[in-house]
Amino acid sequence: MNFSAISALSPLDGRYAGKLAKLRPVMSEQGYMHRRVQVEVAWFISLSDCGFTEFKPLTPGARTYLLGLVKHFSEVDGEAIKAIEKVTNHDVKAVEYWLKSKFEARPELLAAQEFVHFSCTSEDINNTSHALQLKAGRDQVLLPALDAIITKLRDMAHAFAEVSMLSRTHGQTASPTTVGKEIANVVVRLTAAREKIASIKLMAKMNGAVGNYNAHLSAWPEFDWEAFSRKVIETPEPLGLGLTFQPYSIQIEPHDYMAELFDAVARTNTILIDWARDVWGYVSLGYFKQRLREGEVGSSTMPHKVNPIDFENAEGNLGLANAVLRHLSEKLPISRWQRDLTDSTVLRNMGVAMGYAVLAYQSLNTGLGKLELNEAAIAEDLDASWEVLAEPIQTVMRRFGLPQPYEQLKKFTRGEPMTRELMQGFIANLAIPDAEKARLLAMTPGSYTGKAAELAKRV
Repeated sequence: MNFSAISALSPLDGRYAGKLAKLRPVMSEQGYMHRRVQVEVAWFISLSDCGFTEFKPLTPGARTYLLGLVKHFSEVDGEAIKAIEKVTNHDVKAVEYWLKSKFEARPELLAAQEFVHFSCTSEDINNTSHALQLKAGRDQVLLPALDAIITKLRDMAHAFAEVSMLSRTHGQTASPTTVGKEIANVVVRLTAAREKIASIKLMAKMNGAVGNYNAHLSAWPEFDWEAFSRKVIETPEPLGLGLTFQPYSIQIEPHDYMAELFDAVARTNTILIDWARDVWGYVSLGYFKQRLREGEVGSSTMPHKVNPIDFENAEGNLGLANAVLRHLSEKLPISRWQRDLTDSTVLRNMGVAMGYAVLAYQSLNTGLGKLELNEAAIAEDLDASWEVLAEPIQTVMRRFGLPQPYEQLKKFTRGEPMTRELMQGFIANLAIPDAEKARLLAMTPGSYTGKAAELAKRV
């Protein structure tokens, strides 16, 4: 059956396929097979350099040819491996057989073909391949998409650093802030979350069927297989894998680093859900308008509507991403005894989790690009909320020892509509120094923003 965008079961490969073109080569089954070939080749070449009489160092031509199989691995190659798998009913063995088939016209490689997959269990290839997929997906796709959001938000924080805005705590009017400061809060949170994602070490093991180098030592008992395994795993690509060596495992790498990574991405997504909902609210209040796109329809029946769909799409897809990410982080570190297969099918959904996250990041970035600040609406809201000056007035009253300042302002303002005239009339009757009285009389809701502008410019 040939699949099209409208017949795909998953919207990631259907409706949103075009938006995930960068992720698909990395996190798809094609990407998985590509990494398996990469691991097998790195192990094979490295074995040739161990000094074994039975496996002489490969010639430069052979090395170039093998690395070329990795570099130029194509969808046709992937299909060839799938065809072999139909016979073997084993995906890793199919990769081994495919690689050996590429040796047929090369006597040097053909003579050494049994050193392909030498002493390896399938999980030696799979866990390293998964780590390579995550490395590429994180560094090449997910982090750049997140960085684009952070950069855009930082620019907005600086641009709107001094635009005063009414706060709302518990949904009620509260001490003013600035638009830039509220965005700066998100920038700081996201930057910390982003660094956590980037700092997680991606682990890998190549130590045999139960993690003890049993098969390796049966062949060459005196050879330091643990040091060799570490070298293959930690040597930078393309000759090695550029990962972090995991010295202790059962048949599978424990997946604790995966849980840490997926949790870090989920926490980042939670920050973005928080922000998407806040922006949605600010659009609803009229603080932001959205630039129109020619031909776009907001409602099938209400012609006036311009919906905040990008932020709604982002929120929904972030939720889907987190649902999968949290299952991955809860399930993957658990394996019965030395091995069960429950992780295998679950790991095939890493791309699903990352796909929904990247899709959400793109929606957020698109939505941010459409926003236009409506300073008139923000100023109007501030001017209708003089009650927020009750806080500085009662604080100055406390400074000068006036009786029950909080209680006085509570009685004066609570539940009552406040105007400039009412608030300034209250201030005029206070028994405080004239200079302080003048300072309070000059204060407006728009000027009562503390260090907000300074903090916004700092990020």
